[in-house]
Amino acid sequence: MKIVIQRTKDAKVTVEGKTVGHISHGFVLLVGISTEDTQEDVDYLVKKISKLRIFEDQAGKMNLSIKETEGEILSISQFTLLADTKKGNRPSFTQAARPEQSIPLYESFNQGLRQEGLKVETGIFGADMQVTLTNDGPVTIVIDSKNK
Repeated sequence: MKIVIQRTKDAKVTVEGKTVGHISHGFVLLVGISTEDTQEDVDYLVKKISKLRIFEDQAGKMNLSIKETEGEILSISQFTLLADTKKGNRPSFTQAARPEQSIPLYESFNQGLRQEGLKVETGIFGADMQVTLTNDGPVTIVIDSKNK
């Protein structure tokens, strides 16, 4: 699994002009699931993200986790993170998992974050979504469960 984490002050996702998910401060997670991913990848990323210390403490040092700041998560499924651009000018998405594999893993990922005590909002899997956010910092981090 490949996840882009953006620390945000505010974020929302809309589908057909309607807001389907909204958070105040926290993380926007763009979640890409590959054909090789399993529940082990989900479990690793849930623990890593829930404990990642990228919020500033009183001294201005990135030392606090999302739980410590009572942050929220907006989780967006995004198969385009698995794009292969090595050949030609048109990306290939053959490494992206099909819905029958990716939906259960994506739902398990979000449920795992909720079990960690985090509020998790989502978009609509497979829909044409518009994501709006205020990137705080800006802080953007990419985590790939295959690069532990």
